[in-house]
Amino acid sequence: MNRPTGGGGTTARPGGPARPGVPARPVQRPGSNRAASPVRLGDFIRSLVAEMRRVTWPTQQEWISATILTIGLVTVIGFYTYAVDELCGFVFGLVRK
Repeated sequence: MNRPTGGGGTTARPGGPARPGVPARPVQRPGSNRAASPVRLGDFIRSLVAEMRRVTWPTQQEWISATILTIGLVTVIGFYTYAVDELCGFVFGLVRK
């Protein structure tokens, strides 16, 4: 990710004086005041609808193939889990006797 480090490549603390005699600046973090201000319901719904219009929705054929793939994978994993459970039960049954 490309996040700012806040130090700017120097060893001085953010907001602290970089050199002696230079006054310290208050640290301004972007977006720090967003959590403090309440969002109106109407603004939230408008932005939600705008975001949902930007979504690229799958076609019907993509939905069908994804559903078939999901059902197939769940079935295969179910049979695999059953087989491993039966094998472990058989092995532990031999050990127990």
